[in-house]
Amino acid sequence: MTTDNKKFIVEGKLADNERLKEQSNFLRGTIAENLTDDLTGAFVGDNFQLIRFHGMYQQDDRDIRAERAKQKLEPLQNVMLRARLPGGIITTEQWLAIDKFAEQKSIYGSIRLTTRQTFQFHGVLKPNVKPMHQMLNQVGVDSIATAGDVNRNVLCTSNPVESEVHQEAYEWAKKLSEHLLPKTRAYAEIWLDGEKTETTDHEPILGNHYLPRKFKTTVVIPPQNDVDVHANDLNFVAIAENGKLVGFNVLVGGGLAMTHGDTSTFPRKADDFGFISLQHTLAVAEAVVTTQRDWGNRVNRKNAKTKYTLERVGVENFKAEVEKRSGVTFAKSRSYEFTSRGDRIGWVEGVDGKHHLTLFIENGRILDYPGKTLKTGCAEIAKIHPGDFRLTANQNLIVAGVPKEKKAQIEKLAREHGLMADDVSLQRKDSMACVALPTCPLAMAEAERYLPDAVTQIEEVLAKHGMSDESIIYRVTGCPNGCGRAMLAEVGLVGKGPGKYNFHLGGDRQGTRIPRMYRENIDEKEIMSELDSLIGRWSKEREADEAFGDFLIRAEVVKPVIDSAKDFYDDPSYSI
Repeated sequence: MTTDNKKFIVEGKLADNERLKEQSNFLRGTIAENLTDDLTGAFVGDNFQLIRFHGMYQQDDRDIRAERAKQKLEPLQNVMLRARLPGGIITTEQWLAIDKFAEQKSIYGSIRLTTRQTFQFHGVLKPNVKPMHQMLNQVGVDSIATAGDVNRNVLCTSNPVESEVHQEAYEWAKKLSEHLLPKTRAYAEIWLDGEKTETTDHEPILGNHYLPRKFKTTVVIPPQNDVDVHANDLNFVAIAENGKLVGFNVLVGGGLAMTHGDTSTFPRKADDFGFISLQHTLAVAEAVVTTQRDWGNRVNRKNAKTKYTLERVGVENFKAEVEKRSGVTFAKSRSYEFTSRGDRIGWVEGVDGKHHLTLFIENGRILDYPGKTLKTGCAEIAKIHPGDFRLTANQNLIVAGVPKEKKAQIEKLAREHGLMADDVSLQRKDSMACVALPTCPLAMAEAERYLPDAVTQIEEVLAKHGMSDESIIYRVTGCPNGCGRAMLAEVGLVGKGPGKYNFHLGGDRQGTRIPRMYRENIDEKEIMSELDSLIGRWSKEREADEAFGDFLIRAEVVKPVIDSAKDFYDDPSYSI
């Protein structure tokens, strides 16, 4: 690091997570010893944090926490595992293996599709944790670096083989994921009984202290913005010429997390650094990661993400450092446009003559319900489907690469098991929530369990105002970490306490504008009352085809967020 860059380093007492990484022996800690401790179902001490680097979070069932405490029992400790699936592609063989494990070895029996194109197991007890990793390894899946202070699962736009560009882009997502992975052998040693070697671990990209906070990377193919570029630290926007991928626009510094009551934290859009040709992709990715590694805030974790580094050191300084480290000069950005980000539910024909079926999975929870056997249905499709599955960033599932002769059979199965229905409204398809209660330890309010009823109420309000053919990008996140991506919705709810949410309005349909808080800490009834009034106005006052979020800005219901670092916490109203 050069002397003149010292001014970009935050001095002070390091956050405790830095000590933990330093003392972890390259992410090993005492996890292996902790596994054999059968007196507790928990991972204790530093291991509670360290297992995150191996793709797991420790959780318990909060619905029964108080009852267990009454009985003098520890909480029902278990882990949630998040798999690494670059671009969300999974084979049918892999799917059947994870289906079987979820059924037999997890408390809840479900497969949960996430907002970042992968799946989670929920409720895996300690004796099943090591067998889980070994099962995944046997079928060619791992959970390396899907949590913790590292580059997370790399996303890629889910329009399967609609063009050759998609296939190329997916290959880059895979390369980026592999290139930025931790190189320590800790994962193989602990979970796969890999041989302990005498060689010293070396982390050429992440460094011995890994990153200051989590880091998210995407590859996106306009006009689809299903991966929500502004929610991520590093984005490669695919630029094609004559149907061939020629390079990427590089966007850096997006992120949606914040902390209630701390105005030094805020959601932020990513900055466009410019265009690079394909051969420079890995070098630029590495340079962005290492610049954030060296300049990111390791003193205050709340300000450790890339977005805050850009605000503190200046976008141009960060960009210049990336150019210096990569040896690549950014060219002027190439033009592109986002027009949508929802999944196209139903059949789409690809360029190769094969067909792709996108199944709507409400909240991404694949489980058998009465009269709606989603999990069995997916397994039955997997048994006969010659292609693969794609997990989308909107928590849906694509049956990709269906030959024409298999279409009818797969559709029949999907309909029999409730995976396809003709009565799912546009509104339901455009709504999303994170997991929240009972398993997420950070949740302040319900999200997944609240969403279905909330959407039904919004459908009723839309119908009341003659707007049933319209929809609103509506998202609920249980806490301000923002996994439900509410800070890129037209209506975004952020959990504040049981049954209470901060109510944000004014995002756009394309995912390029952050909504502003309109009402703080209001209950579900008040939210619906506000929406009833505002949708009523929208139905009467809108311009031709004007989306809800755009109407709210034009009608001066809320001020638009222009530069969130400066104006996110401004008064929302024009009238006060």
